[in-house]
Amino acid sequence: MRTTLDLPETLVSEAMEITNISTKKEVVITALENLIRAEKIKGIKDYAGKIDLGIDIEKMRKR
Repeated sequence: MRTTLDLPETLVSEAMEITNISTKKEVVITALENLIRAEKIKGIKDYAGKIDLGIDIEKMRKR
């Protein structure tokens, strides 16, 4: 998909320098992938302690 973006040059330059990515396109793609990954992880973390797996830890330790 072609899109025109008005991005802060300093932000793009810093991202390219830190990641050693040589193209602006690849920096934007990497940033989007990382954002999606972070949001998915955040969603998974919301389930912490809320899912009952039906596992008896004490029973497993006695094996």
